[in-house]
Amino acid sequence: MKAVLIESFKDRPKIANLPDPTPEDHGVVLKVEATGVCRSDWHGWMGHDSDITLPHVPGHELAGIVEAVGKDVQNWNVGDRVTVPFVGGCGACPECHAGHQQVCHNQFQPGFTHWGSFAEYVSLHHADLNLVALPEQLDFATAASLGCRFATSFRAVVDQGRVSGGQWVAVHGCGGVGLSAIMIANALGANVVAIDIADDKLALARDLGAVATINASETADVPEAVRDISKGGTHVSIDALGSPTTCFNSVLNLRRRGKHVQVGLLLGDHTAPPIPMARVIAHELEILGSHGMQAHRYDAMMAMILSGKLNPAAMVGNQITLEQSIDALTDMDSFQSVGATVVTQF
Repeated sequence: MKAVLIESFKDRPKIANLPDPTPEDHGVVLKVEATGVCRSDWHGWMGHDSDITLPHVPGHELAGIVEAVGKDVQNWNVGDRVTVPFVGGCGACPECHAGHQQVCHNQFQPGFTHWGSFAEYVSLHHADLNLVALPEQLDFATAASLGCRFATSFRAVVDQGRVSGGQWVAVHGCGGVGLSAIMIANALGANVVAIDIADDKLALARDLGAVATINASETADVPEAVRDISKGGTHVSIDALGSPTTCFNSVLNLRRRGKHVQVGLLLGDHTAPPIPMARVIAHELEILGSHGMQAHRYDAMMAMILSGKLNPAAMVGNQITLEQSIDALTDMDSFQSVGATVVTQF
Protein backbone atom coordinates (compact mmCIF):
# COMPACT_ATOMS: atom_id res chain seq x y z
CA MET A 1 0.00 0.00 0.00
CA LYS A 2 0.99 3.64 -0.46
CA ALA A 3 1.48 5.47 2.83
CA VAL A 4 3.17 8.44 4.50
CA LEU A 5 6.14 7.17 6.52
CA ILE A 6 7.88 8.97 9.39
CA GLU A 7 11.41 7.58 9.81
CA SER A 8 12.66 10.13 12.35
CA PHE A 9 10.92 12.79 14.40
CA LYS A 10 10.90 16.34 12.99
CA ASP A 11 12.39 15.18 9.67
CA ARG A 12 10.24 15.38 6.57
CA PRO A 13 8.14 12.23 6.07
CA LYS A 14 8.10 10.45 2.71
CA ILE A 15 5.69 8.51 0.54
CA ALA A 16 6.52 4.80 0.80
CA ASN A 17 5.21 1.48 -0.50
CA LEU A 18 4.51 -0.62 2.61
CA PRO A 19 2.98 -4.07 3.25
CA ASP A 20 -0.81 -4.17 3.39
CA PRO A 21 -2.10 -4.76 6.93
CA THR A 22 -4.02 -7.87 7.94
CA PRO A 23 -6.84 -7.81 10.51
CA GLU A 24 -6.41 -8.87 14.10
CA ASP A 25 -8.80 -11.69 15.10
CA HIS A 26 -10.92 -9.02 16.85
CA GLY A 27 -10.37 -6.31 14.25
CA VAL A 28 -10.87 -5.21 10.67
CA VAL A 29 -8.82 -3.65 7.90
CA LEU A 30 -10.32 -0.52 6.42
CA LYS A 31 -9.82 0.87 2.93
CA VAL A 32 -9.29 4.52 3.82
CA GLU A 33 -11.52 6.88 1.85
CA ALA A 34 -10.71 10.02 3.83
CA THR A 35 -8.39 11.04 6.66
CA GLY A 36 -8.05 14.39 8.39
CA VAL A 37 -4.78 16.22 9.01
CA CYS A 38 -4.95 17.17 12.68
CA ARG A 39 -2.72 19.04 15.12
CA SER A 40 -2.40 15.81 17.10
CA ASP A 41 -0.66 14.32 14.04
CA TRP A 42 1.79 17.23 14.16
CA HIS A 43 2.51 16.51 17.84
CA GLY A 44 3.19 12.89 16.88
CA TRP A 45 5.57 13.90 14.07
CA MET A 46 7.39 16.19 16.50
CA GLY A 47 7.99 13.30 18.89
CA HIS A 48 5.68 14.56 21.66
CA ASP A 49 3.80 11.25 21.97
CA SER A 50 5.53 8.38 23.79
CA ASP A 51 3.28 5.75 22.16
CA ILE A 52 4.91 6.16 18.75
CA THR A 53 7.58 3.70 17.63
CA LEU A 54 9.54 4.53 14.47
CA PRO A 55 9.19 3.99 11.58
CA HIS A 56 5.59 5.13 11.76
CA VAL A 57 2.52 5.93 9.67
CA PRO A 58 0.46 8.80 11.15
CA GLY A 59 -3.26 9.50 10.86
CA HIS A 60 -6.15 9.00 13.27
CA GLU A 61 -9.18 10.86 11.84
CA LEU A 62 -10.58 8.45 9.29
CA ALA A 63 -13.50 6.97 7.46
CA GLY A 64 -13.68 4.22 4.92
CA ILE A 65 -14.95 0.83 3.83
CA VAL A 66 -14.30 -2.48 5.58
CA GLU A 67 -11.88 -4.47 3.40
CA ALA A 68 -11.18 -7.51 5.60
CA VAL A 69 -12.69 -8.89 8.83
CA GLY A 70 -11.03 -10.85 11.67
CA LYS A 71 -12.42 -14.27 12.53
CA ASP A 72 -13.91 -13.19 15.89
CA VAL A 73 -15.76 -10.11 14.60
CA GLN A 74 -19.55 -10.46 14.76
CA ASN A 75 -21.03 -7.09 13.82
CA TRP A 76 -19.20 -5.99 10.68
CA ASN A 77 -18.86 -7.22 7.11
CA VAL A 78 -16.74 -6.43 4.08
CA GLY A 79 -18.20 -3.38 2.34
CA ASP A 80 -19.57 -1.66 5.46
CA ARG A 81 -19.06 2.12 5.60
CA VAL A 82 -17.58 3.02 8.99
CA THR A 83 -15.62 5.46 11.08
CA VAL A 84 -13.94 5.03 14.45
CA PRO A 85 -13.14 7.22 17.49
CA PHE A 86 -9.50 8.20 17.70
CA VAL A 87 -9.38 6.43 21.10
CA GLY A 88 -10.53 2.82 21.05
CA GLY A 89 -11.22 0.61 24.05
CA CYS A 90 -10.00 -2.90 24.81
CA GLY A 91 -13.34 -4.05 26.20
CA ALA A 92 -11.79 -5.80 29.19
CA CYS A 93 -10.58 -3.13 31.64
CA PRO A 94 -12.70 -1.50 34.40
CA GLU A 95 -13.14 1.72 32.42
CA CYS A 96 -14.41 -0.14 29.36
CA HIS A 97 -16.80 -2.15 31.54
CA ALA A 98 -18.14 1.17 32.85
CA GLY A 99 -18.60 2.50 29.30
CA HIS A 100 -15.64 4.89 29.41
CA GLN A 101 -13.64 3.59 26.45
CA GLN A 102 -12.16 7.06 25.89
CA VAL A 103 -9.95 6.52 28.98
CA CYS A 104 -9.37 2.77 28.52
CA HIS A 105 -6.35 1.40 30.40
CA ASN A 106 -5.23 -0.46 27.25
CA GLN A 107 -6.52 1.90 24.61
CA PHE A 108 -5.44 1.81 21.00
CA GLN A 109 -5.09 4.88 18.81
CA PRO A 110 -4.45 4.47 15.08
CA GLY A 111 -1.62 6.80 14.13
CA PHE A 112 -0.12 6.58 17.63
CA THR A 113 -0.14 3.12 19.23
CA HIS A 114 0.06 1.54 15.78
CA TRP A 115 0.17 2.58 12.13
CA GLY A 116 -2.54 5.00 11.13
CA SER A 117 -4.62 6.24 8.24
CA PHE A 118 -2.22 8.31 6.11
CA ALA A 119 -2.31 5.22 3.94
CA GLU A 120 -4.52 3.28 1.58
CA TYR A 121 -5.38 0.77 4.33
CA VAL A 122 -5.43 0.78 8.14
CA SER A 123 -5.93 -1.92 10.77
CA LEU A 124 -8.51 -1.20 13.49
CA HIS A 125 -8.76 -3.21 16.71
CA HIS A 126 -11.71 -4.52 18.76
CA ALA A 127 -14.08 -3.71 15.93
CA ASP A 128 -17.30 -4.81 17.61
CA LEU A 129 -16.71 -2.34 20.44
CA ASN A 130 -15.23 0.59 18.57
CA LEU A 131 -16.51 0.90 15.01
CA VAL A 132 -19.35 3.26 14.11
CA ALA A 133 -21.61 2.75 11.10
CA LEU A 134 -21.89 5.66 8.67
CA PRO A 135 -25.28 6.58 7.20
CA GLU A 136 -25.26 6.80 3.41
CA GLN A 137 -26.03 10.53 3.45
CA LEU A 138 -22.77 11.30 5.29
CA ASP A 139 -19.83 11.62 2.90
CA PHE A 140 -16.41 10.27 3.81
CA ALA A 141 -14.64 13.65 4.01
CA THR A 142 -17.16 14.88 6.58
CA ALA A 143 -17.15 11.57 8.44
CA ALA A 144 -13.36 11.63 8.78
CA SER A 145 -13.56 14.75 10.95
CA LEU A 146 -15.93 13.07 13.40
CA GLY A 147 -13.38 10.67 14.89
CA CYS A 148 -11.28 13.35 16.56
CA ARG A 149 -12.23 17.00 16.19
CA PHE A 150 -16.00 16.89 16.06
CA ALA A 151 -16.60 13.96 18.43
CA THR A 152 -14.07 15.29 20.92
CA SER A 153 -15.82 18.66 20.84
CA PHE A 154 -19.22 17.01 21.24
CA ARG A 155 -18.11 15.25 24.39
CA ALA A 156 -16.38 18.40 25.68
CA VAL A 157 -19.48 20.55 25.21
CA VAL A 158 -22.27 18.07 25.96
CA ASP A 159 -20.87 15.49 28.39
CA GLN A 160 -18.08 17.35 30.18
CA GLY A 161 -19.15 20.99 29.96
CA ARG A 162 -22.86 20.13 30.24
CA VAL A 163 -23.70 23.24 28.23
CA SER A 164 -27.35 24.28 28.18
CA GLY A 165 -29.45 26.95 26.49
CA GLY A 166 -28.81 30.52 27.60
CA GLN A 167 -25.37 29.87 29.04
CA TRP A 168 -22.28 31.77 27.96
CA VAL A 169 -19.47 29.67 26.45
CA ALA A 170 -15.97 30.82 25.50
CA VAL A 171 -13.99 28.88 22.89
CA HIS A 172 -10.27 29.63 22.73
CA GLY A 173 -8.86 28.65 19.34
CA CYS A 174 -10.91 28.39 16.14
CA GLY A 175 -9.26 25.44 14.45
CA GLY A 176 -11.21 22.26 13.75
CA VAL A 177 -11.90 21.47 17.41
CA GLY A 178 -12.87 25.02 18.30
CA LEU A 179 -15.15 25.54 15.32
CA SER A 180 -16.85 22.23 16.08
CA ALA A 181 -17.37 23.31 19.69
CA ILE A 182 -18.86 26.61 18.54
CA MET A 183 -21.34 24.87 16.25
CA ILE A 184 -22.35 22.34 18.92
CA ALA A 185 -22.72 24.90 21.73
CA ASN A 186 -24.77 27.13 19.45
CA ALA A 187 -27.04 24.20 18.54
CA LEU A 188 -27.67 23.72 22.27
CA GLY A 189 -28.78 27.34 22.59
CA ALA A 190 -25.65 28.76 24.24
CA ASN A 191 -24.13 32.20 23.59
CA VAL A 192 -20.62 31.60 22.25
CA VAL A 193 -17.65 33.95 22.38
CA ALA A 194 -14.92 32.84 19.96
CA ILE A 195 -11.27 33.79 20.47
CA ASP A 196 -8.46 33.44 17.91
CA ILE A 197 -5.69 35.47 16.30
CA ALA A 198 -6.88 35.07 12.68
CA ASP A 199 -9.71 37.18 11.31
CA ASP A 200 -10.71 34.61 8.68
CA LYS A 201 -11.21 31.96 11.37
CA LEU A 202 -13.18 34.40 13.49
CA ALA A 203 -15.39 35.16 10.49
CA LEU A 204 -16.11 31.44 10.09
CA ALA A 205 -16.79 31.23 13.83
CA ARG A 206 -19.48 33.91 13.42
CA ASP A 207 -20.96 32.00 10.48
CA LEU A 208 -21.16 28.90 12.70
CA GLY A 209 -23.02 30.70 15.48
CA ALA A 210 -20.62 32.71 17.64
CA VAL A 211 -22.41 35.80 18.98
CA ALA A 212 -19.13 37.64 19.60
CA THR A 213 -15.50 37.26 18.54
CA ILE A 214 -12.21 38.47 19.99
CA ASN A 215 -8.94 38.76 18.11
CA ALA A 216 -6.45 37.90 20.83
CA SER A 217 -3.55 39.49 18.94
CA GLU A 218 -5.33 42.86 19.11
CA THR A 219 -6.75 42.60 22.64
CA ALA A 220 -4.64 43.55 25.66
CA ASP A 221 -6.60 41.48 28.20
CA VAL A 222 -8.53 38.59 26.66
CA PRO A 223 -10.14 37.29 29.90
CA GLU A 224 -11.39 40.77 30.76
CA ALA A 225 -12.83 41.18 27.26
CA VAL A 226 -14.67 37.84 27.57
CA ARG A 227 -16.00 38.79 31.02
CA ASP A 228 -17.25 42.13 29.67
CA ILE A 229 -19.08 40.50 26.75
CA SER A 230 -20.61 37.76 28.91
CA LYS A 231 -21.52 40.14 31.75
CA GLY A 232 -19.37 38.59 34.44
CA GLY A 233 -17.72 35.59 32.81
CA THR A 234 -18.72 32.45 30.94
CA HIS A 235 -20.40 29.39 32.44
CA VAL A 236 -18.15 27.12 30.38
CA SER A 237 -14.83 27.84 28.71
CA ILE A 238 -12.98 25.53 26.33
CA ASP A 239 -9.30 25.63 25.44
CA ALA A 240 -9.49 24.12 21.97
CA LEU A 241 -5.93 25.03 21.01
CA GLY A 242 -3.70 23.83 23.81
CA SER A 243 -1.18 26.45 24.90
CA PRO A 244 -0.20 27.91 28.28
CA THR A 245 -1.77 31.23 27.27
CA THR A 246 -5.11 29.88 26.06
CA CYS A 247 -5.37 27.53 29.04
CA PHE A 248 -4.71 30.37 31.51
CA ASN A 249 -7.11 32.74 29.76
CA SER A 250 -9.83 30.09 29.61
CA VAL A 251 -9.75 29.56 33.38
CA LEU A 252 -9.55 33.28 34.10
CA ASN A 253 -12.55 34.27 31.95
CA LEU A 254 -15.00 32.03 33.88
CA ARG A 255 -17.73 33.30 36.14
CA ARG A 256 -18.00 31.86 39.64
CA ARG A 257 -18.55 28.08 39.68
CA GLY A 258 -17.80 27.92 35.98
CA LYS A 259 -16.21 24.99 34.11
CA HIS A 260 -12.95 25.00 32.18
CA VAL A 261 -12.66 22.11 29.69
CA GLN A 262 -9.19 21.33 28.35
CA VAL A 263 -9.38 19.80 24.89
CA GLY A 264 -6.28 21.11 23.12
CA LEU A 265 -3.19 19.04 23.84
CA LEU A 266 -0.44 20.50 26.01
CA LEU A 267 2.63 18.47 25.16
CA GLY A 268 6.36 18.92 24.83
CA ASP A 269 7.49 21.97 26.79
CA HIS A 270 3.87 22.87 27.66
CA THR A 271 2.84 19.88 29.77
CA ALA A 272 2.69 21.89 33.02
CA PRO A 273 1.05 25.25 32.23
CA PRO A 274 0.45 27.86 34.93
CA ILE A 275 -3.10 27.86 36.31
CA PRO A 276 -4.63 30.75 38.35
CA MET A 277 -5.31 28.35 41.22
CA ALA A 278 -6.27 31.07 43.69
CA ARG A 279 -9.18 31.93 41.37
CA VAL A 280 -10.07 28.24 41.01
CA ILE A 281 -10.37 27.91 44.78
CA ALA A 282 -12.06 31.23 45.55
CA HIS A 283 -14.63 30.92 42.75
CA GLU A 284 -15.11 27.14 43.06
CA LEU A 285 -14.21 26.56 39.43
CA GLU A 286 -14.12 23.13 37.81
CA ILE A 287 -11.22 22.01 35.62
CA LEU A 288 -12.11 19.12 33.33
CA GLY A 289 -10.29 17.15 30.67
CA SER A 290 -11.90 15.79 27.53
CA HIS A 291 -10.29 12.94 25.61
CA GLY A 292 -12.22 11.71 22.60
CA MET A 293 -15.66 10.11 22.77
CA GLN A 294 -16.88 6.53 23.06
CA ALA A 295 -18.34 4.81 20.01
CA HIS A 296 -21.61 4.19 21.86
CA ARG A 297 -22.12 7.96 22.29
CA TYR A 298 -22.00 8.61 18.55
CA ASP A 299 -25.75 7.93 18.29
CA ALA A 300 -26.60 11.24 19.99
CA MET A 301 -24.20 13.17 17.77
CA MET A 302 -25.37 11.40 14.60
CA ALA A 303 -28.99 12.17 15.45
CA MET A 304 -28.22 15.89 15.63
CA ILE A 305 -26.28 15.70 12.35
CA LEU A 306 -29.01 13.82 10.48
CA SER A 307 -31.70 16.18 11.80
CA GLY A 308 -29.76 19.17 10.49
CA LYS A 309 -29.03 20.70 13.89
CA LEU A 310 -25.33 20.08 13.33
CA ASN A 311 -23.54 20.41 9.99
CA PRO A 312 -19.92 19.22 10.25
CA ALA A 313 -19.63 19.41 6.45
CA ALA A 314 -19.49 23.20 6.84
CA MET A 315 -16.09 22.84 8.51
CA VAL A 316 -14.41 20.70 5.87
CA GLY A 317 -11.74 22.87 4.28
CA ASN A 318 -9.20 21.80 1.69
CA GLN A 319 -9.43 18.29 0.26
CA ILE A 320 -5.94 17.17 -0.71
CA THR A 321 -3.87 14.24 -1.96
CA LEU A 322 -1.82 11.89 0.21
CA GLU A 323 1.32 13.49 -1.20
CA GLN A 324 0.11 16.97 -0.20
CA SER A 325 -0.57 15.77 3.35
CA ILE A 326 3.17 15.88 4.07
CA ASP A 327 3.32 19.66 3.64
CA ALA A 328 0.01 20.07 5.48
CA LEU A 329 1.43 18.10 8.41
CA THR A 330 4.88 19.64 8.65
CA ASP A 331 3.63 23.24 8.19
CA MET A 332 0.84 22.93 10.75
CA ASP A 333 2.53 24.85 13.56
CA SER A 334 3.22 27.86 11.33
CA PHE A 335 0.16 27.75 9.07
CA GLN A 336 -3.30 26.31 9.51
CA SER A 337 -5.97 26.49 6.85
CA VAL A 338 -9.52 27.54 7.63
CA GLY A 339 -11.56 24.44 8.38
CA ALA A 340 -10.42 20.83 8.48
CA THR A 341 -7.91 19.69 5.86
CA VAL A 342 -8.84 16.21 4.65
CA VAL A 343 -6.97 13.73 2.46
CA THR A 344 -9.43 12.27 -0.06
CA GLN A 345 -7.09 11.20 -2.87
CA PHE A 346 -4.78 8.25 -2.29
